[in-house]
Amino acid sequence: MGKRIYQEQENCPVARTLNVLGDRWTLLIIRDMLVFHRTRFTELLESLRGLSPNLLSQRLKQLEEAGVVRRELYSEHPPRMEYYLTEKGMALGPVLGAMKEWGERYEPKAVSD
Repeated sequence: MGKRIYQEQENCPVARTLNVLGDRWTLLIIRDMLVFHRTRFTELLESLRGLSPNLLSQRLKQLEEAGVVRRELYSEHPPRMEYYLTEKGMALGPVLGAMKEWGERYEPKAVSD
């Protein structure tokens, strides 16, 4: 995945995980792929409002390099890709589930009056 962000913490598995998943939008991209089965670039871009096409492209490339995502060509003219979670990516399901439960308990959605 390139340069390590937490070089001094390379013996820590949490720090190594953050090197792969710690960038802004990354876990939301994985969530959309895992929970909502969004596989196409346009689907992800539409769902993740506020995320630029360039940043989505960069994050997908990083996830592919890390072995979390794989891509497949679904249209040759013009070339278009679909993105799928690998076994490594699917293994993040329980992690996202735990984050969801934590968020529901400790960071509940504000109720409007």
